[in-house]
Amino acid sequence: MADLERVYTIPIAKEWLKVPVYKRAKKSIIGVRNFLTRHMKSEDIRLGKALNEAIWVHGMKNPPRKVKINVTKDSKGVVHAELFGAGLEQKAEVKAKKAESQPAVEAKKAEPQAESKTKAPQEAKKEQKKGK
Repeated sequence: MADLERVYTIPIAKEWLKVPVYKRAKKSIIGVRNFLTRHMKSEDIRLGKALNEAIWVHGMKNPPRKVKINVTKDSKGVVHAELFGAGLEQKAEVKAKKAESQPAVEAKKAEPQAESKTKAPQEAKKEQKKGK
């Protein structure tokens, strides 16, 4: 699991105020990476999908001024950063989807067999009409 877990609130406005308006979100991502490199003492930084979407939610020109994130560092030195609270919600959604999809998959398997039985007599009638 994770050797080190921390929660940070990163003031990314300090970074995006240094660049033109149309480069703000990109500079925010770079600023988050620089912050994590400095504080977690690792060069291998992986940003989560929810964190990326939170920074880009209002477009390139208007990222949030600060962002709260969960950060974990494993034994290999890989740092994973995710939006605060996003990891728990995603795990719950995945479990719910798996539970819902299993009965649906079984129902889908049963439907094609029933359809093939109904198609066969119709196809046979069509072939007989074509043969005449």
